[in-house]
Amino acid sequence: MTTSQELANHLYQAFATNTPLDRDAFVGVVNSFEEAYQVQDAVLKQKGEPVAGYKVSLTSPETQAMFDSDSPLYGGQLANKFLPSNTKFHLSDYNEPLVEVEMLFTAKEDLTPDMTPEELLQHTTVAPALELPDARFANWFPKLDKYLVLSDTAVGGAVVYGTARDGADLTLKTLADVKAVLTHDGEEVASGQGSEVLGNPVFSLKWLVGKLFSQGKKFPAGTHASTGTFLLPPSLTAGTWSAQFSDDFGTVTVEVD
Repeated sequence: MTTSQELANHLYQAFATNTPLDRDAFVGVVNSFEEAYQVQDAVLKQKGEPVAGYKVSLTSPETQAMFDSDSPLYGGQLANKFLPSNTKFHLSDYNEPLVEVEMLFTAKEDLTPDMTPEELLQHTTVAPALELPDARFANWFPKLDKYLVLSDTAVGGAVVYGTARDGADLTLKTLADVKAVLTHDGEEVASGQGSEVLGNPVFSLKWLVGKLFSQGKKFPAGTHASTGTFLLPPSLTAGTWSAQFSDDFGTVTVEVD
C-alpha cells in the first residue's frame, strides 16, 4: 500500500518531470483533508522554494458537488507561478490544463483572521486574473478524488494577472458584481461574475486566511491569493485567451501554443 509520504514523492516527481500519474493507483492513499494538506506541505517542501501565494478551489456549489466536497480547498503556489498578462504559455509544459477567470488579491500588510471582509479589502490590492489549473494526474477533470486534488496543491498551475487596483478604493459590492467574459481567439466561451465565488471573492480570501491560521500558517504582506473561478473552466487550448472584466478592471490575456 502506498504511504502518504510516497504519494508526496510521486507528486513531486510528476511535477519535476511533467509526467502524469495514474489517478486510480492513488485513490484511498489519503482519506481526510488534514492528511491531504500534510501531503501538499511535503510536496511544497521538496520544491525547495518559499510559498508566494495560494489558490482557492471549490468555491461554488457546482464545483463542490463535482468533487463531493462541502468546503473550499487551497493550494500553495511558488513565486514563478504568478505571471503578468500577455505571458506566453506552451501546452507541452502542462498536462491537462484548464482556464479560469478569477480575482487575485495581494496583501499590502499582514492579514489576520480577525479582519472583517471590509478590512481585508482595505489591506489588499485586487487584480483581474486568469488561472491555469493543472494536475499531476492523467484524465483528472472532473474525476479526480478530492483528497488527491488537495494533495496536488489544489491542482495548481499558473496565475496570470492584470493591472492591480487598491482595495481601499473598492467596495464589497463591486467585487460581488464584477463580471467577466472569457474569449478564445475572439469568440466568447463563457461568462460569470464575482458572486459565483462564495458570494464574494473577498469571502474566499477571508476563508483562506482563517484556514491558514488554523493550521499555524500566516498571510504576510506580499502574499497572493487567487480566490476562485467565476465560471466552469474549459480546457486550455492553443490560441489567444482573454478575460474582459467590468468595473474598470480591464483585460487579462495569455497566448498559448
